[in-house]
Amino acid sequence: MFFPISDDDRHLLKPAYVSITLLVLNVALFLYQLVNPAFTMGWSVVPMEITTGTDLIGPHYIGSTFPQHQIDHVAGPTPIYLTLLSSMFMHGGWMHLGGNMLYLWIFGDNVEHRFGWRLFLLFYLVSGLLASAAQIFLGPESLIPNLGASGAISGILGAYLVLFPRNKVNAIFFFRMMSVPAIVVLGMWIAMQLFQGYGSLQNVGESGGVAYAAHIGGFVAGIVFGLLARAKMKGEPDTAFKRHYEGDAKAKRYW
Repeated sequence: MFFPISDDDRHLLKPAYVSITLLVLNVALFLYQLVNPAFTMGWSVVPMEITTGTDLIGPHYIGSTFPQHQIDHVAGPTPIYLTLLSSMFMHGGWMHLGGNMLYLWIFGDNVEHRFGWRLFLLFYLVSGLLASAAQIFLGPESLIPNLGASGAISGILGAYLVLFPRNKVNAIFFFRMMSVPAIVVLGMWIAMQLFQGYGSLQNVGESGGVAYAAHIGGFVAGIVFGLLARAKMKGEPDTAFKRHYEGDAKAKRYW
């Protein structure tokens, strides 16, 4: 498995302000979670709360064998559907946060500059919502809280794969640094999500762990958005990419 650490950003001429802001918001909210655990339970998205429109409060039990696992739900926002947004900026631990923010930092800026900041922000939020919808669809009665930016960031990876398949990504592979096309790194990533997700489907609704359905749902959403962008943007949009091309006739186009 490739572990990406950076990509080729030499063609970017300015910071990706939305990606940076999203990263800061995710870190800030996680720090708030550390001092307010009740916020994590109340503002995470619980599939059954979304499908029933009811804010679950108090102890609930999951599992088909004894002893069952107890989950202590606390009051969330009103309406409870707001957790679909809040959960996209929350994380379950330092590793969870660090992995998501690394991928956002590496791949978010390219996609933001291609889409423009307004469309990119909308794309990020919609990808996260569609990712949650995929997870809820597979386990509509699940009582397990879900949280994390993984779905939205999976959308970024899907769009990156479509828009920049040949862009070089620096990655570690078996303790060796390699520079490989994005299609290789991201292709292996989604293959692993599909493999691991298939194995977890039978336990959806009762088991915790990684929400692979959300990863896959976000990734598919990103691919669709990327394909639409390629179909609609026949010419270069007025972005950092266009200015780079205008200043360097030898610059390689990405589509």
